[in-house]
Amino acid sequence: MELVVATRNKDKLREIKALLKELPVEIFSLDSFKGVPEVVEDGRTLEDNAIKKAVQVSRFLKKFTVADDSGLVVEYLNGDPGVCSARYSGEGATYKSNNEKLLRFLKGVPLAKRKACFKCVIAVADKGRVIGTAEGVCSGKICFTLKGDNGFGYDPIFIPDGCKKTFAEMDPARKNEISHRNKALAKTKKIISKYLSLCL
Repeated sequence: MELVVATRNKDKLREIKALLKELPVEIFSLDSFKGVPEVVEDGRTLEDNAIKKAVQVSRFLKKFTVADDSGLVVEYLNGDPGVCSARYSGEGATYKSNNEKLLRFLKGVPLAKRKACFKCVIAVADKGRVIGTAEGVCSGKICFTLKGDNGFGYDPIFIPDGCKKTFAEMDPARKNEISHRNKALAKTKKIISKYLSLCL
C-alpha cells in the first residue's frame, strides 16, 4: 500500500521512513507528485496543522496520508516558538536563524530556567477523512551554544533529559530511539496497522 508523507522536508522524511520501515507500505513524499497545492499552516495548535495537512493532501491525491507538525516549546518564553517553530525568525527563516534568535532571547538565562520540550503531532487520513492522531513529547533543556552536525531544526541546541549531548551530537539512530517524533510514530504505527487490517 502507498503511504504519502505530507512533507517536502527531506530531513523529516528520512526520519519518518526509518521509523516506519516495519510497516507493509511504500512511502512517498510530496515531491513524488505534481500539482499538490501548498497547505497554509495557519492552525492555532500543532494538531490543527497536522490534521489540515493530512486531510487536504489525502483528499487531493486520493491516497493514504500522514502529516506531522512539530514544535519546540520553551517554558521561559511562555511556550514559544511552539506552533511557529519553523518560521520563528520570520520570512526566509532557516534552521540557523531560528536557533540564533532563540539563543538571543535566552541570553543570560541560567540552565535551570531553560526547560523545553519538543512536541510532535501526527495525523493520519485517507481520501479526506481523519483516521486518527497521535502525539509524542520529549522533554529537555536548551543549551547555550549550537553543538553537533547531525539532525535538523533545533537539534543543535536541545539536550534531552537524562542525556549530555544535544540531538545534533547524537547518532541518528540514538536520536530516533528517544525523540518526540519516534514516540508519536509508535502510536501512529498502531493506527495504521489497525486501519490496514480493516482495508485488506
